[in-house]
Amino acid sequence: MTIQPGGALVLFSGGQDSATCLAWALDRFDSVETLGFDYGQRHSVELACRDTLRAGMVARRTLWTDRLGPDHTLDLPVLGQLSDTALTREAAIAFSEGGLPNTFVPGRNILFLTFAAALATRRGLKHIVGGMCETDYSGYPDCRDDTIKSLQATLNLGMDSRFVLHTPLMWLDKAATWRLAEQLGGDDLVGLIRDDSHSCYLGDRTHAHDWGRGCGECPACEIRRRGWEQYRAERGPARTLPAAPVSDA
Repeated sequence: MTIQPGGALVLFSGGQDSATCLAWALDRFDSVETLGFDYGQRHSVELACRDTLRAGMVARRTLWTDRLGPDHTLDLPVLGQLSDTALTREAAIAFSEGGLPNTFVPGRNILFLTFAAALATRRGLKHIVGGMCETDYSGYPDCRDDTIKSLQATLNLGMDSRFVLHTPLMWLDKAATWRLAEQLGGDDLVGLIRDDSHSCYLGDRTHAHDWGRGCGECPACEIRRRGWEQYRAERGPARTLPAAPVSDA
């Protein structure tokens, strides 16, 4: 792998996708920083997973140790105040007539990438990496490839810059995302992401499953479970991973 200069800033929530993107960036850039957002999300427990994941990455691949730089967290409570969604309110998860779940937080990724670009400017970083995907997702319009390409053009015009927005998972389903983690760091990295990342919309880490911790019923858990089962089926019975932790429930 040819190391790209310019440094990267990874949008790092503490979930499966962003953890995989962090490993992807560490494999490609000479310096990598991470950025998380606290916007009043119900599953704010994901933010507590970030330090464990960062430490686990460099412990498993010493090559990445010198590349992993500072972590940043920005408070965006106004996003939670503006949003009336099941991710920012105690509300049951439901779907609109058009199929879009009420976990969609309008403008979230647009704001995240805009703030990331502002931070990248200050930090002298050229590349911004996000886990947006429109292959195996909940239908959020700000995860679409057209949105990201349009925003890249807007940010570069508005900031007179040459940012590159990378979305390595854009055309991968969840099974392929697990496979990418395996390619980047082997079974150790897959196990770290399975056990220590968080995707459940309800913030549940009391229930352990083969695919990680979560309520097992929300859309995020369902997508993660389905992808894990497909990934494990494709690996075949000859190769096994360490058992997942026993449920605390």
